[in-house]
Amino acid sequence: MIKITLPDGSIRTYDNSLTAMDVAKDISEGFARNVISAKFNDTTIETATLLTTDGNLTLYTWKNDEGKKAFWHSSAHVLAQALEELYPGIKLTIGPAIENGFYYDVDFGKHTISENDLKTIEDKMITISREKHDFSLREISKADALSYYQEQNNEYKVELIENLEDGTISFCDHATFTDLCRGGHIPNTGIIKAVKLLSVAGAYWRGDETKTQLTRIYGISFPKQKELKEYLELLEEAKKRDHRKLGKELEFFTFSKKVGQGLPLWLPKGTALRHRLEDFLKKAQTTAGYEMVISPHIGQKELYVTSGHYEKYGEDSFQPIKTPKMDEEFLLKPMNCPHHCEIYNFKPYSYKELPKRFAEFGTVYRYEQSGELHGMTRVRCFTQDDAHIFCTPDQLDSEFEAVIDLVEYVFTSLGFENYSTQVSLRDPNNPSKYIGSDENWEKAENAILKAVKRKGMDYVVETGEAAFYGPKLDFMVKDALGRSWQLGTIQVDYNLPERFDLTYKGSDNELHRPVMIHRAPFGSMERFIAILLEHTGGNFPLWLMPEQVIILSISEKYEKYAKNVLNLLENHEIRALIDNRNETMGKKIREAEMKKIPYMIIVGENEENENKISIRQHGGEDLGMLSIEEFSIIIETEVNRTLKKFNV
Repeated sequence: MIKITLPDGSIRTYDNSLTAMDVAKDISEGFARNVISAKFNDTTIETATLLTTDGNLTLYTWKNDEGKKAFWHSSAHVLAQALEELYPGIKLTIGPAIENGFYYDVDFGKHTISENDLKTIEDKMITISREKHDFSLREISKADALSYYQEQNNEYKVELIENLEDGTISFCDHATFTDLCRGGHIPNTGIIKAVKLLSVAGAYWRGDETKTQLTRIYGISFPKQKELKEYLELLEEAKKRDHRKLGKELEFFTFSKKVGQGLPLWLPKGTALRHRLEDFLKKAQTTAGYEMVISPHIGQKELYVTSGHYEKYGEDSFQPIKTPKMDEEFLLKPMNCPHHCEIYNFKPYSYKELPKRFAEFGTVYRYEQSGELHGMTRVRCFTQDDAHIFCTPDQLDSEFEAVIDLVEYVFTSLGFENYSTQVSLRDPNNPSKYIGSDENWEKAENAILKAVKRKGMDYVVETGEAAFYGPKLDFMVKDALGRSWQLGTIQVDYNLPERFDLTYKGSDNELHRPVMIHRAPFGSMERFIAILLEHTGGNFPLWLMPEQVIILSISEKYEKYAKNVLNLLENHEIRALIDNRNETMGKKIREAEMKKIPYMIIVGENEENENKISIRQHGGEDLGMLSIEEFSIIIETEVNRTLKKFNV
């Protein structure tokens, strides 16, 4: 007899061993037809895996993230088989599922491949899928696994196997194809009904620039053709909203090869937008009791050795800056927290003076590999809306919850109302990734878990995603296209206060150690604005727009009147500019539309004679001829309605 416990807590008892799919069929034949993956006692298994002991079983369909992961991982195997059949002699490396789809890294050797070849590979994948080959996982000894890939002269798979322990290695077979694999597959290839290979890119083996450059093929697949069609339509919309495209069109930011990769240059309009966001958060922070500080862009190497950043992030940092003084080295600042610890250390504090909340829009520097750079979402220089709260252990819960309130306030104020949270904990099986004692980690992790439960938040727990100094609460925001982004973060840290010997005098007149909360609602200004651009398509709320109005005069004769209108608008605190170029009115209107300017004011003979303005709204709606006063009321009402709605 074996007992199988399902996610709803119900228990099913069976006389003999059976597979996960057998359990699905026992629940419902209709349900079983949709099951594509399973997990037993927290281990991913095949639906054909035999269950021989009591345990907890979770069955996944395409609607579950785990189901999609198995679907896309299996699709990567089909891609690999198609490539081997089309390009004999290639060497396969790794092919994982990713957030949306899958990829496979391949050494094509003598073959060359381009975007033009993707359709042929897609067709081959569909042919393989229609043959409905079962995925079968089998264990194999390390010696046999090495022998298999040594015969194929595949040094990449050999390297992977050499780093695995005997008894933990498995191969996946389907049709005539075999691949090194841990498992997690759909029942058979026939479930894959639609495939699209999206791009070809270069990728270094193991992400190391000193090693062989491979060819990476990205793809996505679906159980229905209709879902692929919808996804491709979404991709087209995403291209229109691409922050790199919009940032250039709206003249927000640029990059220069002479300045360097991953080092953004903020243009005047983008700077105005950024400052408006910073002012918005500064006002909220002031209300919440934060004090602004400023720290330098560099620090002595010893500062980051003390904090642990040099040990954990040294490889991702820029090389040390040497000075004329012997043995003196500085680093470009990779994090603001060590500097804030030293600001706290400026003078002694009593428990009556805590909490201290230090906030800074601090620019930091990380050496991201060139292949990982992506517009403003992955750069080498970025500004964090950073703050660090130093509090007593008794204050930790209330301070942490207050930060949650602040992050939620920021998101809802800017239209990010669809978000979830993730509690990121350390990996107990990999202690070398972290600093500090088990006791400190347990206290910090429990504090976050208690806070999200008290706040009634929906959250998931991810083991191994903590920062090296403490666990964190990450906010995962969905944009208008349904894509998920990690933005705000809050972290609890007992370790840096120890490493920097931070203290306060308690009511017992003894010295005690404060707890440190790290938080950044935006995350970084660069990444946040990039995501906001894609979320809104560049159509920001009126209060946030760098330019709210553009004035277009029909001819040079009315430029004086246009300037008079500009002055009157500025008196009403409306941000406006004049387009007095010698261009046609049609071209000026088209370009104003492209720049997403909310309102266009047209001035000509009729407007000047009647001392009025003609209003055209972004999108083409004509609001007619109004007085300056009437128009200012429209602007004021729209701004106030938004600000009142979001309590800005």
